[in-house]
Amino acid sequence: MSGSKEFLSLITSNQTDPEGTVQLSPNNLSFPMAITETKLIIPNSRNEEANIEDINYSQRAQWLRAAVLGANDGLVSTASLMMGIGAVKDDARAMILSGFAALVAGACSMAIGEFVSVYSQLDIEVAQLKREQRINEKEGGKVLDATTQEGLPNPAQAAIASALAFSMGAAIPLLAAGFIRGYKVRLMVVSIAASLALAVFGWIGAVLGRAPLVKSVLRVLLGGWVAMAVTFGIMKLFRSSGL
Repeated sequence: MSGSKEFLSLITSNQTDPEGTVQLSPNNLSFPMAITETKLIIPNSRNEEANIEDINYSQRAQWLRAAVLGANDGLVSTASLMMGIGAVKDDARAMILSGFAALVAGACSMAIGEFVSVYSQLDIEVAQLKREQRINEKEGGKVLDATTQEGLPNPAQAAIASALAFSMGAAIPLLAAGFIRGYKVRLMVVSIAASLALAVFGWIGAVLGRAPLVKSVLRVLLGGWVAMAVTFGIMKLFRSSGL
């Protein structure tokens, strides 16, 4: 304790020179009064990479979910049409031809609808980019380059993806009924194959959308069953009436 008191008394007893140091005459030592701190700022590149990966994964999930929905539409519409034709006629040829016609017509319809929808979105986004470029040029800001157009939607790509997804879904009941001649067995196989595929599509959609698995699968299954049952029941009335 006595040593620390003597040290403090030496500091208080000496004067500060113009350079900001305290001269300790007994030991001829000097200590700087101002201490500078250097801070290193390290950019958090991991967070930036994580944000980029989240964006990529979210965009990829949207495309996958759209493909699953397109395949589900192709499956339900084609299976329902085949069940309806099967309710009127026992001919396997008519049932398969109607299913193939539904595949072609539905794929074309989905492609055209997706092309028109995405092209309208593209026009809106291009107009927005041109508006922002005019504002930046007036304010002397940075001129938007061609790289800003990389994230714009592609109507042709969306149309092809939608048509392929619909065709894949519609091919399932066609393949299930293509090699079966028995009337009742054919209807049963189509309904079972469609149900299994609907369960798979519901599971994939729930995973991509982070929704409850059981509820999503049951919702998709019930929707497909209702569509097939209603089509089969209505067409069965035409057969009963002799039309």
